[in-house]
Amino acid sequence: MKADPHGVLTGTHFIDGDHACCEGALAAGARFAAGYPITPSTEVVERFAARVPTVGGTFIQMEDELAASITLQGAVWGGAKAFTVTSGPGFSLMMEHIGYAAMTETPCVFVDVQRGGPSTGLPTLPAQADMMQARWGSHGDYEIIALCPNSPQECFDLTIKAFNLAEEFRVPVMFMMDEVVGHMTEKVVIPPADQIEVVPRKHTRKSVEDYLPYGSNGDMVPEMAHAGEGYKFHVTGLTHDERGYPNMTPQTQDKLVRRLQNKIRAAVDRICLFEEDGIDSADVVVVSYGITSRVAQRAVQMARERGLKVGKLRLITAWPFPDQKIAEIASKVKALVVPELNLGQMVREVERAAQGKAKTIALPHAGGGVHNPDQILNAIVEAIRC
Repeated sequence: MKADPHGVLTGTHFIDGDHACCEGALAAGARFAAGYPITPSTEVVERFAARVPTVGGTFIQMEDELAASITLQGAVWGGAKAFTVTSGPGFSLMMEHIGYAAMTETPCVFVDVQRGGPSTGLPTLPAQADMMQARWGSHGDYEIIALCPNSPQECFDLTIKAFNLAEEFRVPVMFMMDEVVGHMTEKVVIPPADQIEVVPRKHTRKSVEDYLPYGSNGDMVPEMAHAGEGYKFHVTGLTHDERGYPNMTPQTQDKLVRRLQNKIRAAVDRICLFEEDGIDSADVVVVSYGITSRVAQRAVQMARERGLKVGKLRLITAWPFPDQKIAEIASKVKALVVPELNLGQMVREVERAAQGKAKTIALPHAGGGVHNPDQILNAIVEAIRC
């Protein structure tokens, strides 16, 4: 492997999703990762550990996922773009520090290659049952962003997007892969570095005297300074004022938490990504994400071959959830069919956003494998008959 001076391994490659995710992180400028081995995510950081010394970066294997999830945040405050990688049991251990990243507005990426659970569950087999945990796993009121790739190519492209969003909004971004996408090997095209959009950190240009670590800049996202640059600031998970110092008043809590939410909510239309096809003429729309969207695509094709009017909506951004798009679709169709590798998570968001305008049909799967396209086809047929 030969990378360009920016560390980008350009050209056409035949690699799996885990390796493509690593290459996306490097292309985005990530030069630090901390992690602990866990199937089926380990290949991401195995490749990173081999590649990052060639571009002047660091990988640290920590004693557990709890340590990894705070170590990467120290690297960010030291000036690095950083991420960690895990799967279900490790993701559970990281929840405290996801909340800490949200509260301290630390831009970073958490890669979760989902597998069957609960607990140790199915270490080598797929699921999509961490979706609600990604959004609500830590306590309190906060917002995150979560992306769901469905191919190795998207594992590369969307990892870069994840880092860009983290930097733009100073928020932890969840990269919600699944075992099948992580271990699926397909063609991945990596463009030259000068063709890849990389969002730089919102580094302050203010003087030491004028800088407020959590001061509002009109867009609700504070500028950032790094440790060792001479700026005086305090980083704490406690409710804090614009200087970063603890302030326990209800007024400060309200002001801070609302800004943490609103900086994402005000940009939902810009953040939310989805792929749609055949929506306007559809009687039924299949809503899916990740590997399930690949299976759903075949089911939609089979339904259309029977002359049925079926559309598809693939969620690329799972969080924030595209409420407005779902509401718009629900006002036009009879039903929304939602296959996913869990026993009912994102389908509840679809039902909530549809507001009763269309019937929402869950098509759950406990994981360990994927749906058969015929299962989704049968649900489509039944939805049209109703």
